[in-house]
Amino acid sequence: MCEVFAGQDPQRYRPVNRSVRIGGHSTSIQIEAAFWDLIDEIAASQGLSTSRFLSTLYDEALLINGSVSNFASLLRTSCLIYLMAGGSKDAADRAFRMVAAE
Repeated sequence: MCEVFAGQDPQRYRPVNRSVRIGGHSTSIQIEAAFWDLIDEIAASQGLSTSRFLSTLYDEALLINGSVSNFASLLRTSCLIYLMAGGSKDAADRAFRMVAAE
């Protein structure tokens, strides 16, 4: 059973740093390559550049929660929500509405 997970290409879980501008400040975010692939896909599904998506996500999380203590973790769990919703814009929008209603 674990062979599916253990046998994956190590390039998928290598850490990747990207420099981004969030809230007017330049910062570096390090997450695994597979997550960056998904974030790029999510951004495209929303009609946004990855940079604009990250900035928008951060601003909205700040507005909703008052702070963003671990943005890298927020990105990873956003990827999970996207995948659990079926990996499409409509499914992601439905998942967001479900989570927001809780």
